[in-house]
Amino acid sequence: MNPHAAHSASPLPFVRTLLSNRGLLAQMVRREVEGRYSGSMLGFAWSMVNPILMLAIYTLVFSVVFKARWGTDPNESKLDFALILFAGMIVHSYFAEVLNRSTGLILANANYVRRVVFPLEILVPVVALGALVHALLGMGVLLAALLIFKGALPWTAMLLPVVLAPLVLLSIGIGWLLASLGVYIRDVGHAVAALTMVLLFVSPMFYPISAVPPELRPWIHLNPLTFIMEQTREVLIWGRSPNLPGLVAYAVVAAVVALAGFWWFQRTRKGFSDVL
Repeated sequence: MNPHAAHSASPLPFVRTLLSNRGLLAQMVRREVEGRYSGSMLGFAWSMVNPILMLAIYTLVFSVVFKARWGTDPNESKLDFALILFAGMIVHSYFAEVLNRSTGLILANANYVRRVVFPLEILVPVVALGALVHALLGMGVLLAALLIFKGALPWTAMLLPVVLAPLVLLSIGIGWLLASLGVYIRDVGHAVAALTMVLLFVSPMFYPISAVPPELRPWIHLNPLTFIMEQTREVLIWGRSPNLPGLVAYAVVAAVVALAGFWWFQRTRKGFSDVL
């Protein structure tokens, strides 16, 4: 295989690549999930221990120490703020992990570029799906807490995949772009790490949108995490149906970003071997 050869930027060959390499994709996602805690005594159990521990800390600090309240429900309990915060944190952690991992993804897998006939374009989906597994485990802990402390789960919880799917697509699209840029511009990793930290505080993570001054709300809504955080809380915390027109619009934008990111990745990958 000529590493300098041009690669198709059409989504159809990519779909065929995924289908023909579905076994490889599943194996790499499994290795991605299991490899995070490889060599530790608890192993994969850490995937459950970490979110449980974080939820316990959030509950203690924000509900007991700070006595924080979300402020949108007069019947809000002490635990509600921690659950609302935890739901937003899972969304942010997923997005931040995919973006930060993508910046150094090709550099970390340089052997695939130089020596092996390998579909490099599946590396970003592998990272995104691996991170999704851990995010869903965190959501499982959140649902368990809702069941224990609230006594029931809202039926809208089954709509969570509909809410998260556009975010996954958007993450993959941005991931392709960053994976390519990370090869040519090594500072991208530092910039993305700073950006994801900024997104933590300009997202409705610690506060509701209603607490933001009206003149600043349009800027908060430009944050790609804002809408998904709100919709995740709608279906999991408050038991309300998601904003389907908004999700469709978000999915369309995510698809455009994914196509653009894939096009950029395919057009620039022929120079990877020269840089690496």
